Amino acid sequence: MKSAVVVFPASNCDRDAAVALEHLTGEKPHMAWHADTDLPDVDLIVLPGGFAYGDYLRCGAMAAQSRIMRDVKKKADQGVTVLGICNGFQVLTETGLLPGALMRNAQLKFVCKPVGLEVEETQSVFTRKYDKGQKLSFPVAHGDGNYFADDETLDRLEGEGRVVFRYAQGENPNGSARNIAGILSEKRNVLGLMPHPERVCDPMLGGTDGVGLFQSLIEALS
Repeated sequence: MKSAVVVFPASNCDRDAAVALEHLTGEKPHMAWHADTDLPDVDLIVLPGGFAYGDYLRCGAMAAQSRIMRDVKKKADQGVTVLGICNGFQVLTETGLLPGALMRNAQLKFVCKPVGLEVEETQSVFTRKYDKGQKLSFPVAHGDGNYFADDETLDRLEGEGRVVFRYAQGENPNGSARNIAGILSEKRNVLGLMPHPERVCDPMLGGTDGVGLFQSLIEALS
């Protein structure tokens, strides 16, 4: 599986994503700079966590206008698989590749801790190696992870099986609507989630619950 990780100014999880991808696929991902105009021919594009452009204006808003995102959006529209983690999820909503918005956490505090998740949808290239209802623990690290969309959009996401991960009961760290932690695009080739699967891909780092996500992608895209 060939992959690329997009690096924005102030990305801070690009190396985490690259290490996880190389460890699990055996191939180093292409590291694409935000000012690049074209991505190589890859199976997976990762938008990593961090604080793209310092989170000025609004989280992900400036990154969404970067040169590289024009090609990311073009490739996503053509069916290429895209994974946006944390700040990457924010960028995906700002580009319109995913519906809704990520607002300030309900408690107006930055949250950094492991949280419990439940796998809601397994019929996707991102989650086929998990079981429906499976309990996971991924770390979060964000101040703007409160997922919001109007009721019509939320109903559509749930009705179409596009809510992939939910925060477990009592584990919602940010006030996200309906405990939503990750969603799919209409074509189901784009996933955005606030928790960090790339940080739980090695037992030496405290857990391996994120491995299933990357193994799902490898199985589907290789």
